[in-house]
Amino acid sequence: MLISQSWLTRLLKTSTAPFTVPAEELDAGFVRVGFETEGYEQIEATTGPLVFGRVEHIEELEGFKKPIRYCDVNVAKANGSGELQHIICGARNFREGDIVIVSLPGAVLPGGFEISARETYGRTSEGMMCSAAELGLAKVQTAGIIAIRGSEAEDPRIVLGADARDFLGLDDTVFDVNITPDRGYALSARGLARELASSFSLTFRDPADDPAAAALPTDLLAGLPHGTDRGDLPEITVDEDTKCARFGIRKVTGITADAESPYWLQRELLLCGQRPVNAATDITNYIMFLLGQPMHAFDADRITGDLHIHRAPEGQKITTLDGVERTLSGEDVVISDATGIQSMAGVMGGSTSEISAATTSVYFEAAHFDQITVARTSRRHRLSSESSRRFERGTDPAVIEAALDFAVALLTRIAGGEVEKGVSLVGSVPDMPVIDMHTSRPGKTAGMIYPTGTTVSRLTEVGCSVRETGERDANGAKAIEVTPPTWRPDLTMPADLVEEVLRLEGLDKIPSTVPTAPAGRGLSPRQRMRRSVGHALAWSGYVEVLPSPFVPNDVFDVWGLDPDDPRRRAVRVLNPLESDVATIGTSLLPSMIDSLRRNIARGQHDVALYGVEQVTRPTGESGTSPMPSVTARPSEDEVSALLSSLPEQPLSVSVIAAGNRVLQGTWGDAVPFEASDVLDAAQTIARAVGVDITLRNTEYLPWHPGRCAEILVDGAVVGHAGELHPQVCERADLPKRTVALEMNLDALPLAESFPRPVISPFPAVNQDVAVVVDETTPVAEVQAALEDGAGDLLEHIRLFDVYHSDALGEAKRSLTFTLRFRATDRTLTEDEASVAREAAVASAADKVGATLRG
Repeated sequence: MLISQSWLTRLLKTSTAPFTVPAEELDAGFVRVGFETEGYEQIEATTGPLVFGRVEHIEELEGFKKPIRYCDVNVAKANGSGELQHIICGARNFREGDIVIVSLPGAVLPGGFEISARETYGRTSEGMMCSAAELGLAKVQTAGIIAIRGSEAEDPRIVLGADARDFLGLDDTVFDVNITPDRGYALSARGLARELASSFSLTFRDPADDPAAAALPTDLLAGLPHGTDRGDLPEITVDEDTKCARFGIRKVTGITADAESPYWLQRELLLCGQRPVNAATDITNYIMFLLGQPMHAFDADRITGDLHIHRAPEGQKITTLDGVERTLSGEDVVISDATGIQSMAGVMGGSTSEISAATTSVYFEAAHFDQITVARTSRRHRLSSESSRRFERGTDPAVIEAALDFAVALLTRIAGGEVEKGVSLVGSVPDMPVIDMHTSRPGKTAGMIYPTGTTVSRLTEVGCSVRETGERDANGAKAIEVTPPTWRPDLTMPADLVEEVLRLEGLDKIPSTVPTAPAGRGLSPRQRMRRSVGHALAWSGYVEVLPSPFVPNDVFDVWGLDPDDPRRRAVRVLNPLESDVATIGTSLLPSMIDSLRRNIARGQHDVALYGVEQVTRPTGESGTSPMPSVTARPSEDEVSALLSSLPEQPLSVSVIAAGNRVLQGTWGDAVPFEASDVLDAAQTIARAVGVDITLRNTEYLPWHPGRCAEILVDGAVVGHAGELHPQVCERADLPKRTVALEMNLDALPLAESFPRPVISPFPAVNQDVAVVVDETTPVAEVQAALEDGAGDLLEHIRLFDVYHSDALGEAKRSLTFTLRFRATDRTLTEDEASVAREAAVASAADKVGATLRG
């Protein structure tokens, strides 16, 4: 928000003297209470003679493309001769007898514009009558020059030929204050002055309660007629679905039709970035910038009958004040009279009741519209106004009467006329929530000890009503009930009140200390498992990737899965970023395949990747979630239905590799990745988690039917590993014999235990055993049988040779294992180890039909 330093300091004047402070310190004052500024800019100085003059005579020059006036201006002795100054001017907003601002030859205006006598339009122009923009008071182009007339011309500072800088207020600075969306009250001089009063420890006087506090004449409201009834004012009807809490109007009749605002009012608007229009409209804008209450002025003679605030008929049209015809939505709130729609509530008025140069009667309207409704209307029509900006952030419903009183009083001061008795007002000020908290809470949140009474005094300072509800404890703290002020709809919970205390006490005073970690055992068992799996795979040479949760819609068709495969039952996104990737994966493999393909396309042909992420598996019958209305909070049944529709999201780990595991070099030939590598990766994961797994041949797409193993824990399948199917590799543009693994980590048993390692000081006894089994008998089953028979003395078993020979018999093979035996309490003898070895062979013979190789 743009606002002048002089306006703020006038509102902050103390009882004994005006409040003055350098611009740098005022900027720091904003920061102290949590408001950042986008910067501040001093009005560029005008050098040389800049004086008051009076227009004595105007001659209209003809024959030019635009109207030109040749004016005789009385600047007294400022020109050195006392004669009239002859000035050419194209503005039309002044007349004979008006006081104007004259820059005489030798003056230099902002931007380095030098004034000199010059020939133009066939005459000599001896200076320039200035507009506010030419003096650096406005960033927007104004309609004419500064013209002072009426009672304002009686200001004692206005003396013909005298320097005009003090009256113009050119020694000023404009601040651009960054207002956050939750602090709508600060989009006003009233709100910003309240904050600066806290920052500089001044007593704040609310301008809504006193014209003097608003830097307005003390007698502004004196004699203002009031009444409890609405008199001849229109009756107001407000539909409940509009959520309009309050709506009021007051009327002024008999004003001067073409009245213009005085310079002091126009100046404040210009420095706020608002262009003056006419007296009635300028007053509504001035009060909006002063009190934060948006207002609208209707031409009362163009309003027929009573006023109705309601939802717009769908498709109805209105031409707004910017001259654009707009088609209304049924969600828009409008203000209508007997003839039709007159205004888009809270956003912009309509052209049919616009204030014009012929207006002599005015209705001033002030209301408290719903924030969300105004915000949606503004965005729907792409129409952002100063009014909508304030309604979107929340306005003060209690200031409506003051705004209406100020408006009618100012208009009669500026444009004459009479204020009709009474006010037509409906609705009441909504009750603010009562918030329970403890006075010690801000200190506990900040980790500081604030003096007793700090919480209550700071909350009172921002306008809250505080009531103590309990006895004070030994530290002076007490439970309190806090009622926020009507202009602070953002204060709804204790955390909001804590923030207010902390920012006013100074966020920079809160020490930056590292908090002490609470006592505990660190990561949860599930978190430690995830971290262990990641570390184990990384140490094994795999590189982590982050799998995308979204997979192509046709990925399972590419794999050739059966129509009833449970992996096809996936969650679909209703508003996907890409229409062909709108499925949330039930498997990590599609994303891992995509990552591998992307690496290979970029020249990385020897790749080993892993990812640990959640997959999504629907639980409900439909696989979709209900879509409750966004206009109200869902009912308990709707919330229950939403929760029950949420899919399961088990944590999975996936590994994929292609190319060479060992690169070719001086040490030998390259070694490609094989199915056994991902089987080893499964064992690595199992060791990291602390579980035992078994492997069993299976057929499961997208793996190769003859090179795929299912991974079991306690007889339950938890994953699959092996070589991908050749057709899947071809369709996915992957190298042949790509290998992959996927395991459900959430399906693994997780028992938090802290086993003590048992280390025997006694030597081990190693013995080898070679058994002959059928070619189709899995090695894992043979090894498991040997382990069962060897007993507790067996410390380790490892397959180190596979032998094929015709002498073994048809479809037979020899498997040679090394068995390491060790006792924890004694030195093991060879005989004891041999007995255990023979028991292992007997177990293998009984369970898998193994025979000892001769």
